This record gives sequence, structure tokens and C-alpha cells, in this order.
Amino acid sequence: MSQEWIWVVMTVAALVTYGWRFLGVALSGRISPSGAVLDWVGGVAYALLAGLVARMLLFPAGALGEAPLSARLAGLAIGLAAFLLSRRNLILGVTCGVVGVIAVRIAA
Repeated sequence: MSQEWIWVVMTVAALVTYGWRFLGVALSGRISPSGAVLDWVGGVAYALLAGLVARMLLFPAGALGEAPLSARLAGLAIGLAAFLLSRRNLILGVTCGVVGVIAVRIAA
């Protein structure tokens, strides 16, 4: 690949990347924070997160695959309880969930 093509590819990639950012900035003032569009985006985000969590619980990869399903479900319950009791603190919920999986795995 010649030197000119590298610059063309980099320029096109930059235009595409920054084009979407510009469009987001241009449209952000026109979208209502309490409107249907952001409700839909939030719903899609939660659905994706729920799908990923379900996949990690039912079809785990790596070190999580070595933990039994009961330990993974216990970690989920502990993490969810911590998340809800801490007024939706995501970091605390995830941390408690991981510690819960480890604790149940060690105890078993």
C-alpha cells in the first residue's frame, strides 16, 4: 500500500468518526431528556446489559466458567441486593457481586 492510500484511509476514518460526534452534538439540543427517544435508548441499553449478564451467568467463559451455577446466581443476588440497597451504586453492586461469587466458591 502506498503512502497516499494510508493518508486517504486515515482521513476517511477521521471524517466518519468525527462526523458522528458532530451529528450528536448538533442533535443533542433538539432531543428532550424526558422524551420517547431517550426512553427507547435507555430501554435498549438495559436490554443489552441484561442479555450480557444472562450470557455471563449461563454460558460463562474463562475463570467464571469454573464457578458452579449456584455460586454465580448467589453472586448475582448479592450484587443486585447491594445495588438496590445502596441507591443504585453500580460500583458497589458489581464489587459485592464479585466478592459474593468468590465467597460462595471458596465456601463450597
